[in-house]
Amino acid sequence: MSMHPDNDLATIATFYRRVQWAALAIGVLWLVWLLAPILSPFVFAALLGWLGDPMVDRLERRGFKRNNAVILVFSAMTLVLVIALIVLVPLLEQQIVTLVTSLPNYRDWMVGTALPWVEQRTGLQILSWLDPGRLFELIRDHWESAGGIAATVLGYVSRSGFALLGWIANIVLLPVLTFFFLRDWDLLVERVGLLVPRDHYDTVARLTRQSDAVLGGFLRGQMLVMLILGVLYAVGLSMVGLNLGILIGLIAGLLTFVPYLGPASIVVFGGTAALVQFGDWQHLAGVAVVFTIGQIIESYWLTPKLVGDRIGLHPMAVIFAVMAGGSLFGFLGMLLALPVAAVVNVLLRYAQERYRQSRLYAGDAPAIVIATPGDVVARDGEPPAA
Repeated sequence: MSMHPDNDLATIATFYRRVQWAALAIGVLWLVWLLAPILSPFVFAALLGWLGDPMVDRLERRGFKRNNAVILVFSAMTLVLVIALIVLVPLLEQQIVTLVTSLPNYRDWMVGTALPWVEQRTGLQILSWLDPGRLFELIRDHWESAGGIAATVLGYVSRSGFALLGWIANIVLLPVLTFFFLRDWDLLVERVGLLVPRDHYDTVARLTRQSDAVLGGFLRGQMLVMLILGVLYAVGLSMVGLNLGILIGLIAGLLTFVPYLGPASIVVFGGTAALVQFGDWQHLAGVAVVFTIGQIIESYWLTPKLVGDRIGLHPMAVIFAVMAGGSLFGFLGMLLALPVAAVVNVLLRYAQERYRQSRLYAGDAPAIVIATPGDVVARDGEPPAA
């Protein structure tokens, strides 16, 4: 028979509470997975509302009423989006047309120059696999599986009409939801705060502020870095003379979000475009100059000034979070990946802090210190006795 029935009952009660919380978390994740197709515009609008709320609060501190401040911020965000679309859509349309018309040149360069150069240095017979007769034999040998793939593709195309209607509905719904999130953001935060147990409120508030700082520092800083580098690369490659300079530069700017992928895209895409279009080392050197200037500006000015040490998210953690979120919950998971990663990062730091203060880490025995005469010996983590 147990000698401490009260302790045993408390342990059992704690265990059941943890089981209840785990069941609640699993139920929430299952519900999010079921509702993922309709939750995407709400999550995206919430992110926009969160990004715009500091500007609304700043206007309120200057004497504006909440509704007027929301209207000003919402109008500014809409105006920036409209200007970006007016400027970018014609440029991208022109660049895509140029790319389509240039595809035969890229094919001829690949078959006539690049692949023979690789074959001479590696001994691989790559061009023989591109022979039309061999490709026809390969397709005929795998006709059944090709038919299954074709049926899958046709089924997807038949469902894509409904998906397109869903996307149109989400696009129409997005500005409406964003406006309401901007207007009621502080009220939503207050109501969530009222649900937090009072004895844990200070800890939850501190962790929330840290999560907000980590996520805000990453999103705002990294978005500015992507924008500036995209414009810089586009202008630089256009000055070099590449017909696809704007498209390659914007793609490289967007891919800056993934470490090393943005610079690699400038080297690969820009170098290939220079070789296909001009075929000389001067323009290839021009691409290298644009790449070098972009890397210097990013490393010594953009990242330290705009992002700095506020991120707290390792690049591998960002990549894993986005890929895992997309694999589990699709587009909704990709939207939620960074906020969840920021919160998990803060919680891990808090857990590490609690662990360093625990008896498991410090132990029960006092630290053994070799002291010289006159030194005051104290236990780790405790102030020396007077």
